[in-house]
Amino acid sequence: MQINFYDLDIIDDVKLKYAVILTRYNNQWIFVRHKERQTWEVPGGRREPNEPIEETARRELYEETGAQSFSLLPLFVYSVKIDNGDESYGGLYYSEVKEIGQIPPESEIGEIIFMKGLPSDLTYPSIQPELYKKALLKLNIGHQ
Repeated sequence: MQINFYDLDIIDDVKLKYAVILTRYNNQWIFVRHKERQTWEVPGGRREPNEPIEETARRELYEETGAQSFSLLPLFVYSVKIDNGDESYGGLYYSEVKEIGQIPPESEIGEIIFMKGLPSDLTYPSIQPELYKKALLKLNIGHQ
C-alpha cells in the first residue's frame, strides 16, 4: 500500500470519495470509535452523491463528534494505492472545534476521546499516522 499527497488543485474534485478531518478541541486531538469496532480513528467518512467534498467534511465532523461550531481548513488531497493498482482519493482537512455537543443518536460512532497525540490502537494504522504527520508539518504544529 502506498499513500500519496497532492496539492488541492491537482486532482479533480469528482475523484474524491471521502473526507478525513484532523480535529482539535481545547488543544487536544479528537478521535472516534465506531460502534462496531474497538479501535480509534480520525473523524471522516464517505461522500454522498452530488455532495461537495467540503460539505462531506462538515457533515461527517458533526455526525461523528457533535461539533457545533468549528473552523475547517482544506490541507491536501491524498490517495491510498493498494497492491493491485487501485487508487482511491480523499480530502484531508483540519478543524478546530470551538463548541461541541452530543454525538447525534443516529451516528455510527460509539465514543469519542481527546488526546495529545495519536492513540496506539488505530483502525487504519498504516494510513492515519501518515495523514497526521503530513498535517502537522503543513500546519507547523509540533508532534504532540
